[in-house]
Amino acid sequence: MPEVLPDALPDPLSGALPVPVSPDVQPTPPVPAAAEDDLADLMVAFRSFQMHHARVLARESAARGLNATDTRFVLFLAATGTGVTPKQAGEHLELSTGAMTSLIDRLERHEHIRRGPNPDDRRSLLLRLTPSGAAVAQQIGGVYSAAAREVVAPADRARLATQFTLLGEALARHSRAASL
Repeated sequence: MPEVLPDALPDPLSGALPVPVSPDVQPTPPVPAAAEDDLADLMVAFRSFQMHHARVLARESAARGLNATDTRFVLFLAATGTGVTPKQAGEHLELSTGAMTSLIDRLERHEHIRRGPNPDDRRSLLLRLTPSGAAVAQQIGGVYSAAAREVVAPADRARLATQFTLLGEALARHSRAASL
């Protein structure tokens, strides 16, 4: 647990000692009330986006005889373009070795992925998409691309992609700090 400095003085108005913070988390300066309202609106919109994403992912997956985790893996493989090891896939999806083996077996039965030798490590395998798996990734990815194309202007796409990346990284940092 982070420590409060021994010479820390209580807040003159509230009498409270400064709140200890993790060294990874930098305190943020006070924000005007209007900006906090905007932040609340942003959080409502973000939760709504998450709900719609979960529904679309479940619906599109089920239409293809898959579950959401299967689809997330297919989309991850499509994004890598080269294949990944089962260990890399398990880390990305945060799945145990057993759960990852079940997922690989399931997708192999659907003929969406194939296992092959890893040219960099003969003790491991590489997982790659088959044409069927690539088609699934393209079809489901197309739903998301069509929605983004509809509402995000081309000039704003790179900035929004950066913001999504930064928000994801910040969520990971704050989640780690909260769990300490």
